[in-house]
Amino acid sequence: MNNEVVVESASTLHGQLQRGLGRAARRAAERRGAGEYVYDCVRRDPRWDRRCESRGLYYARLLVDLELPVGPLSDHLFDAADQDDEDGSRPGQRVDLALEVLSDLVRLSRREAAEPLRRYAREGAHWFDALKLLVDLRDPALTWDLDDVADGRCDDHELARLALDTGNPVLEMWAARKPRVAAALAEERERRARRPVGRFRDSRDRFARAGGTAGVGGGEGGPSDTELVELARQGDDTAIAALFELGRRRVPALLDLAEEILPQRKPRWIGAVGKAIEFYGPDALPRARVWANSPGPCSYVGRRLIANHGTRQDIPLLMDELTDAVERGEWGSAAEPVEGLGRLRAGQAVPLLKSAWVDTEYAYLRRRILTALIRTAPHTAESYAVEGLWDCEEPVRRTAVEAAPITEETRTRLQRLQHDSPESPEVRASAASRLAH
Repeated sequence: MNNEVVVESASTLHGQLQRGLGRAARRAAERRGAGEYVYDCVRRDPRWDRRCESRGLYYARLLVDLELPVGPLSDHLFDAADQDDEDGSRPGQRVDLALEVLSDLVRLSRREAAEPLRRYAREGAHWFDALKLLVDLRDPALTWDLDDVADGRCDDHELARLALDTGNPVLEMWAARKPRVAAALAEERERRARRPVGRFRDSRDRFARAGGTAGVGGGEGGPSDTELVELARQGDDTAIAALFELGRRRVPALLDLAEEILPQRKPRWIGAVGKAIEFYGPDALPRARVWANSPGPCSYVGRRLIANHGTRQDIPLLMDELTDAVERGEWGSAAEPVEGLGRLRAGQAVPLLKSAWVDTEYAYLRRRILTALIRTAPHTAESYAVEGLWDCEEPVRRTAVEAAPITEETRTRLQRLQHDSPESPEVRASAASRLAH
């Protein structure tokens, strides 16, 4: 089976379903062929960034609303292509969305969806993913006979991952029969009982030792600004703590240091320097405007600070940045200018924001777009907030619940969100609050 993703136009139902748009979910029942498009989306996972985008509950709800059987998803799981990477040499991207959809279907009371999950946990190439999803359902009736899989196939690391949910009734049931599972749970409880030393805290301690003080904050006997600059040049975790302290003290030398170290360091340093400079707030805008018009990592830090603290004089730069990102389809680069334009209530950005809402293949961007529209053009934002009640992304639904006007249609949708057990507690609580008022 060819699983190559071809993203269709956002003007088509297929393209809208790929993007997880609420308008597609609202209208799918009225459109011929919608069911096949839903299956295709699950088979050929269309997410732009699989690390943070959600589609499982979105497609599961569509399968319920369209009364579609789970058979095609089961067939997809056990396609011969699944055996190509059964040694685990490649990630299970071909099946992970289908597994998530089946899990959410069970949460939506489609109990027959559990059987393909159970079978895949026993036979599939990426069996652990299915086993983990079944454990996360916290239903012993679905997992009573899978303890042999957990005990026989899980290595110590995989058992430790399962044991993170120490109060899970499935794991408690298995632990009564399998000593390895019981030991993993006991080790996790013991680990939680000990006070953990996090990575940042450890770097703070090493930073303090390097500066000859008992704490990062300096004070009497603490490292001087010059010593902090030298520590920041070292390039290790101690240097990150020094960067943050320079930022907290608002030492002017940090701005020069950023220009020195950013071109030399790995990508994670861009974020660290950006967070340190955030302490300066608007005071760093003159330097940020210079950086924003220069190439390289300094440009990103400068544009981020402008998005967070810029004034109306920065609207043209943010508009150019958003226009360029939309035209190139570089949706991740659109996040900062969308937030900046929304914060500044830039009315000239509204047409571009509306276009980006429909076209973006990065569903996680839509929460920022909706927030920007609400701030900039509240009346225009109402229709997007209504659509957002059906969106694939939980942050979009949460924002939409708070902003959508109450009509007969939205009231019905809010009632469903309030009582939908797979929905997040935050969305359910917000929906209940809106209905109560």
